[in-house]
Amino acid sequence: MLNITCKGGDIRQVAEGTTIDALCRDISMGLYRAACAAKLNGKTVDLRTPLTEDGAVDILTFDDEDGKKAYWHTTSHIMAQAVGRLWPGTKLTIGPSIDSGFYYDFDSEHNFSAEDLIAIEAEMKKIIKEALPIERFTLPRDEALALMKDEPYKCELITELPEGEEISFYRQGDFVDLCAGPHLPDTGRVKAVKLLSATGAYWRGDSKNKMLQRIYGIAFPKTADLQAHLEKLEEAKKRDHNKLGRELELFATVDVIGQGLPLLMPKGAKIIQTMQRWIEDEEEKRGYMRTKTPLMAKKDLYVISDHWEHYKEGMFVLGDEEKDDEVFALRPMTCPFQYYVYKQSQKSYRDLPCRYGETSTLFRNEDSGEMHGLTRVRQFTISEGHLVVRPDQLEEEFRGCVDLAKYCLTTLGLEGDVTYRMSKWDPNNAEHYLGTAEMWDEVQDMMRRMLDHIGIQYTEEEGEAAFYGPKLDIQAKNIYGKEDTMITIQLDMFLAERFDMSYVDKDGTKKRPYIIHRTSMGCYERTLAWMIEKYEGAFPTWLCPEQVRVLPISEKYHEYAEKVEKELKNNGILTTVDERSEKIGYKIREARLQKIPYMLVVGQKEEEDGVVSVRSRFNGDEGQKPLEQFIDDICKEIRTKEIKKVVVTD
Repeated sequence: MLNITCKGGDIRQVAEGTTIDALCRDISMGLYRAACAAKLNGKTVDLRTPLTEDGAVDILTFDDEDGKKAYWHTTSHIMAQAVGRLWPGTKLTIGPSIDSGFYYDFDSEHNFSAEDLIAIEAEMKKIIKEALPIERFTLPRDEALALMKDEPYKCELITELPEGEEISFYRQGDFVDLCAGPHLPDTGRVKAVKLLSATGAYWRGDSKNKMLQRIYGIAFPKTADLQAHLEKLEEAKKRDHNKLGRELELFATVDVIGQGLPLLMPKGAKIIQTMQRWIEDEEEKRGYMRTKTPLMAKKDLYVISDHWEHYKEGMFVLGDEEKDDEVFALRPMTCPFQYYVYKQSQKSYRDLPCRYGETSTLFRNEDSGEMHGLTRVRQFTISEGHLVVRPDQLEEEFRGCVDLAKYCLTTLGLEGDVTYRMSKWDPNNAEHYLGTAEMWDEVQDMMRRMLDHIGIQYTEEEGEAAFYGPKLDIQAKNIYGKEDTMITIQLDMFLAERFDMSYVDKDGTKKRPYIIHRTSMGCYERTLAWMIEKYEGAFPTWLCPEQVRVLPISEKYHEYAEKVEKELKNNGILTTVDERSEKIGYKIREARLQKIPYMLVVGQKEEEDGVVSVRSRFNGDEGQKPLEQFIDDICKEIRTKEIKKVVVTD
């Protein structure tokens, strides 16, 4: 008999060869029905896995992240089986679970339509009803290739597996797929499923490869949960920055200009200008020196920084390395440029820290399938900075970077929407990083101590570090649950040496400084997208591209309206006048739809008394106020960057 430690420390004795599924049944039928996968001695496995030695078993349900992944991964296989039944000859590629459900990429001559998704969904429900057992098996490389001989994408994946690595498959009825798993025990365990969309995606995300068709879906153990999720998606669509950004004329995209190259319209540009001026002023208060560096450089610069070796595929290269004497590249980051600003004079220990800040336009050759609105683009602007510091200054300066990031988040009203992640190197892919394992362990321990001293709650993620050092990544999710990095603070332990950066210490010897790479607010375009979705386009007044709209009741009061407008503009308030010959109710409704914070209605009474009738996005009808009082109130709101709550919806 084996001793199996279950969740909570309960120890159960089972016969050798007992499956985890059977163990679940023995514990409780409720747990058996809810189980999706299990952790066996810390490794996620199928429920059909036999127990062969003493160990710890943790049963995973849909409420557990890895349990949910197994559930959605199984559903992607059910979808692939359904597609194969409906369109024989369709070639399979990959079908993983993702944060928001699952997808599968297909190579098919048939173009999947909205009607096809309904048909696939119906076929999936048939497969679910059949409750087909899902069985895992392994094969040697030659037999695996023979089994997949009609699936070229699977054969490509098999040939890339290291020699000696286990090649596993999953079978459900007549459907077999190359897969590492884990999966549910049978297709009948999936209950409620919905296919959401079909789109294009390049094989392996590379635009040089064939365009495939990707179908996205979602599934839940309960129909009520699926319905609630679909309702949430519908609500999310209303806040989607792509939709709202275009409706509010903040940005646009044009095919002839190119994917990932959005046009910021006057209103969107004004918001970003306001944020940029605020950030630059704040950084200067905190001791940053501004730089302005070129948008491109010779290949030589990126060879020194090692970006040419580690990041060339993500760069826009100008010229032909084989033919041209000089090859240039648009910059994907600012760091090597600011290093040469530092190097223009010899620094002493008294000169440090040197804090350099720049509003940088950067270029990254993102895959077309990755581009999305303003959140992932090929040209973007960022509040980038680099701090050159002595070793004894490192923690204080790192803390200052964190404090600046938190200040920006708090001011924008976003501090409650983020999580913190320490991004580490991947020792199993050491060739992708500079330095040795010992050096990485040292600097990661250093970052961990600093984060603990600051008191930040953070997770750790292997393989997400920059090639030159670990990072603190401040993460946020969009309305659909996709997580992006909004702000990053990095420790750099290598590039000072590669660029021969030094300072003269107290003893007269030259020393290598440490470098901190950081953003204060991150990418302006991504932040704008985040703000659109956060506030549903109704930005805090200080950020609005139009803060006040003056609404004369009739043409007779245009002159007074223009007088009001002039006074507001003289106080730095972004103001327009609606002088159209429309009814006042129509003008008010239109201003509300355009998310204008304040509307000032003016007519005979207002002109006679030198007042304005105030309607706000926050309180509705606020009554008449002297113009001077209104100006004082809104100027204070703008100056303090107040985020007012909506009290009345009318």
